[in-house]
Amino acid sequence: MEQRKHLSRHCVYDLPFANACWLHQGKIMMLKNPATKYTAFPPVKLDDRQWPGRTLTQAPVWMSTDLRDGNQALFEPMNVERKMRMFKRLCAIGVKEIEVAFPSASQTDFDFVRKLIEGKHIPDDVTIEVLAPAREELIRQTFEALKGVRRAIVHIYNATSRPFREIVFGMEKPEVMQMAISAVQLVRQISEEYPETEWVLEYSPETFTATELDFALEICDAVTDIWGATPERKIILNLPTTVEMSTPNVYADQIEWMHRHLARRDSIIISLHPHNDRGTAVAAAELGLMAGADRVEGCLFGNGERTGNVDLVTVALNLYTQGVWPDLDFSDINAVARDFEHCTRLPIHPRHPYVGDLVFTAFSGSHQDAIKKGFSQQCPEKKWNLPYLPIDPADLGRTYESVIRINSQSGKGGIAYLMETEYGVAMPRRLQVEFSSVVQCQTDAEGGEMEAADIWTLFSKTYLDNELPIRYVKHHLFEEGTQQGIELTVEKNGETRALTGRGNGPIDAAVHALGAFGFAVQVRSYEEKSMGKGEDAKACAFMELMLASGGRECYGVGIDANIVTASIRALISGVDRLTAPA
Repeated sequence: MEQRKHLSRHCVYDLPFANACWLHQGKIMMLKNPATKYTAFPPVKLDDRQWPGRTLTQAPVWMSTDLRDGNQALFEPMNVERKMRMFKRLCAIGVKEIEVAFPSASQTDFDFVRKLIEGKHIPDDVTIEVLAPAREELIRQTFEALKGVRRAIVHIYNATSRPFREIVFGMEKPEVMQMAISAVQLVRQISEEYPETEWVLEYSPETFTATELDFALEICDAVTDIWGATPERKIILNLPTTVEMSTPNVYADQIEWMHRHLARRDSIIISLHPHNDRGTAVAAAELGLMAGADRVEGCLFGNGERTGNVDLVTVALNLYTQGVWPDLDFSDINAVARDFEHCTRLPIHPRHPYVGDLVFTAFSGSHQDAIKKGFSQQCPEKKWNLPYLPIDPADLGRTYESVIRINSQSGKGGIAYLMETEYGVAMPRRLQVEFSSVVQCQTDAEGGEMEAADIWTLFSKTYLDNELPIRYVKHHLFEEGTQQGIELTVEKNGETRALTGRGNGPIDAAVHALGAFGFAVQVRSYEEKSMGKGEDAKACAFMELMLASGGRECYGVGIDANIVTASIRALISGVDRLTAPA
């Protein structure tokens, strides 16, 4: 045995770490190899598996659970306004099935379902879905929430794995089976009382991946039979990785086994609901589709319990990069991202696939050189073939950014660091990327390096200079009913103009005032941060804008002791930059 090595006075290890020990009251306390606590997931007996030789050639049915599974995982669950904004964004993307609520779990969810139905917010080609456990009183309450809906999916679930049977329920297999059967019988009975609605049943053997396959098959066949599924009236069987427990190939084997053994396969839609506990939810979804599944359930950008649900955006755009149209529209992915961040109050990681602020930004000189050469040779009529870029950023409404000398590894780095430490301006990440390209143009044109004072001068000239085409003079706010009004005075080409606008706040009112002046813009994001402390503190507002007619996005920045004034200055700064000659 390797000699025991004391790493601290509290902890010692047997090398090569077969046992961990610690000292307690002068005694060595032993802990067996922690890995022995866990059991390797057994393989599926499927010697003639077919999925490894298959290729995805069409998009699955997409089901978003952002408003249900995703919402319950938030620090601050969405209010009605944010729920509605998320619902409309999902519809705009092209999601046709949306799990909108758990109506028996809260009055908020119940009321939101009623608002969607009574307010006629559900497009004709969109089906809402609601979740309910396999309990009679909760199922009845769920149907109450759905009264009057044109078409709905009622999603019933109960856990089926041994740990749940033994620890949670204290039941044997027949009792768990009866729980599912009774629930589906009740759903069928109640649905027949509302013939004006087209009802679809979805059943989930929760914890499917930890359930014995023969029992999962038995219970799925039973509920399929009770529902009376036919090729014209299919049942959705959701086979979830409620907790990701194995490698994606094992999940694919489980799906293919079920796909090949289900009694009424032509009357069934197999749905996947992968979670990301092992970090392989996207792979599990892709391999599950190869294994015979028809549908994928998940959330935008991987939101959800624990490590999240499968990321629908990544799965869809992975298909797109393989030449398969995903049936979802991410041509303005920045707008999708901003709505997601507003509704969930969650940031998107800057390295998130496809949408992160830095995924189309190259810091490395060798990367920049290869990409630049690729763009010079890329013909519009030919297949996309660029080094380091698996997708054309323009397809997502984005651009490639070549950024040099702003990260800590560059040695100069630090535009963002210098701006914050020397001048108190903590720039949002997308503004860092935008401004760094301005700095790069300056250094390319003049050579040499830029000191902090030079960078501040360039920042002021770009975003704050009073010599910009439109100059802020003053403003006055007034109330008009439920709206905020503004009288905004600006100067253009030496001529002073008084503009008036109304909106749901000062910024919205100023946007409308400038729109009447011929500058129609949309505010894509807004941040405000403090510069300095105490009486001398100022507000620094950052506003990301886009022309209302579409096109490029850019930032405006405003600094003032008054936050409203700083915001209006930022708006005018952004308008100046958007309308300036390229």
